[in-house]
Amino acid sequence: MNLDTPGELIGTGKEAEVFAYGDDVLKLYRHNGKAQAFREAATLAALAGGGLRIPDIRAAGQFGERWGLVMSRARGVPFAEAMVVDLSLVPSYLAAMADLHASIHTKRVSSLPVLKHRLAGRIEVAAALDGSRRQHLLSSLSLLPDGEQLCHGDFHPFNIIGAIDSAVIIDWLDAASGPPAADVCRSYLLLLLVQPQIAGAYVDAYGRATGMPTDAIFAWLPVLAAARLSEGVASEVPTLLELAH
Repeated sequence: MNLDTPGELIGTGKEAEVFAYGDDVLKLYRHNGKAQAFREAATLAALAGGGLRIPDIRAAGQFGERWGLVMSRARGVPFAEAMVVDLSLVPSYLAAMADLHASIHTKRVSSLPVLKHRLAGRIEVAAALDGSRRQHLLSSLSLLPDGEQLCHGDFHPFNIIGAIDSAVIIDWLDAASGPPAADVCRSYLLLLLVQPQIAGAYVDAYGRATGMPTDAIFAWLPVLAAARLSEGVASEVPTLLELAH
């Protein structure tokens, strides 16, 4: 194929589209693409060789009028699709997810944004919050534990592709440095909004894999729901406001 232009569309999300690009993939960002492309490229470069199964970076730059990344292609289907095919395998996929998530949390990358600072910034601009609730949530956030572990920031079954024993973790745009409990709670929140039937089971699976108490995970739910409000998904607002309160 002509690598001056991307091939077929193979994935789409709120922030980017992913196209076939020869044997690789081309991820093109929708908005603020230059900053996003180089931020995700820097994260993947920092993690390369660290033992995590992640895409290999080929190039970052401008493609036509948009900015993006060329990366190695993860083969197979996302865990989310595999679980639908055979519901009896859901516990196995959730256990594999938890193990992968725990492996992420063993890493530290000093160059990443601080998760608590990012959450505070998002709560500050969440228009659906009134002033008193915003200040209460910011105060609650300041009292939650700090951390320096690698947090994926968008860890859910659509971002894990391939077989249980060889899956690749994609979409590292929101990676940050922070406490694992917050990252697990973010996964719970994302699942609750899209696949609520497995959200609680995932938290249980992570707890079994690591020994982390579920109370430590759910303590983050109000501030994470409030921060999610800043992402502007109108259909989620009533649920997120309820969780933030």
